[in-house]
Amino acid sequence: MDLRRLVALLMVLLVVQLGLVSFSLGNVVFKVQHKFAGRLRNLTEFKAHDARRHSRLLSSVDLPLGGNGHPAETGLYFAKIGLGNPSKDYYVQVDTGSDILWVNCIGCDKCPTKSDLGIKLTLYDPASSVSATRVSCDDDFCTSTYNGLLPDCKKELPCQYNVVYGDGSSTAGYFVSDTVQFERVTGNLQTGLSNGTVTFGCGAQQSGGLGTSGEALDGILGFGQANSSMISQLASAGKVKRAFAHCLDNVNGGGIFAIGEVVSPKVNTTPMVPNQAHYNVYMKEIEVGDTVLELPTDVFDSGDRRGTIIDSGTTLAYLPEVVYDSMMTEIRSQQPGLSLHTVEEQFICFKYSGNVDDGFPDIKFHFRDSLTLTVFPHDYLFQISEDIWCFGWQNGGMQSKDGRDMTLLGDLVLSNKLVLYDIENQAIGWTEYNCKYHLLFL
Repeated sequence: MDLRRLVALLMVLLVVQLGLVSFSLGNVVFKVQHKFAGRLRNLTEFKAHDARRHSRLLSSVDLPLGGNGHPAETGLYFAKIGLGNPSKDYYVQVDTGSDILWVNCIGCDKCPTKSDLGIKLTLYDPASSVSATRVSCDDDFCTSTYNGLLPDCKKELPCQYNVVYGDGSSTAGYFVSDTVQFERVTGNLQTGLSNGTVTFGCGAQQSGGLGTSGEALDGILGFGQANSSMISQLASAGKVKRAFAHCLDNVNGGGIFAIGEVVSPKVNTTPMVPNQAHYNVYMKEIEVGDTVLELPTDVFDSGDRRGTIIDSGTTLAYLPEVVYDSMMTEIRSQQPGLSLHTVEEQFICFKYSGNVDDGFPDIKFHFRDSLTLTVFPHDYLFQISEDIWCFGWQNGGMQSKDGRDMTLLGDLVLSNKLVLYDIENQAIGWTEYNCKYHLLFL
């Protein structure tokens, strides 16, 4: 590889090279950035972010194509994609908790016009793209999305969408089909630009606080399981396997999402809980150091508002109260001399001058089919100032009534791992990986 090709590769791709990671030819890759990258760790800000996101994950309202929670403030990672012909760049929230891709459109009422994230916002204009077509309400995409014709549907009327969030904000518009441009694995350690046609939401109206957030983006790219997601659309067109993977660096604030198959390294998986809106898995037990926690047999039962959710858009990790208390008791038993205090009225912190990986135990979450997720002390402990550390584990019993029995594993435990979501085979898996370096694709 000559120097120019090497430089080009490093500019296009972001993430790892501990062992060589290989994705299938034709895979779609997105470089992502972390919203909090380069900013001091403010635990209250992290938890406020999670609270807004959980209002959607725990919603009791069955809303079409959405859920509850403020989308501009409920995710951590965003990516740049190209839409239209000629292509224009749009910055979208990468969200494993929702399905559709939607962007704000020209003429939109109360859509955001600026962002504090250092990016330029752009309104999508279907009239300026020669490849854009409006989706009618009798189109197969619309009828399959809504399980039938919309009320009062007549030929040539648009297929509309309306998402209402937990704070009363909403986004509404209509579906269009247009060209999406993305990086694609071409072989020989390179990627190249490619495109495909996808159907997505064109946001025509915002209400409430949706368009005023300082963390505003152009829209959301949902990585959910529904047929309306971009993953499912590309897979049905035969372009990729119905799967995706991510490798996220919570230190430097970046990473990739890749749509398609992971060829290597081998990723062991655990089955997903069927018929769930989110990525739920079966947890069996938790080990702190060499001690398996003694917990009620039904604590990890799957069901309504129960079970374990894998969600890269949540910052911390939330455990049912009985699990949290048992885990914290066992961790503290291995450091009996710690003097604990509360920071910002909600985080348990302590002073410690040694190497936390030497002084604190690893935490192992065991899942069905013998898959283990290991969380190291430097992952679950946050250093907020010199020699002051805080626990990232959060007590679910202090959350809303609906969320107290749920285990929610977020960025705290998923970072610096290659995580695979195999929707086609209904399985999730991971392997340890150093995500601060650049990935090479074959």
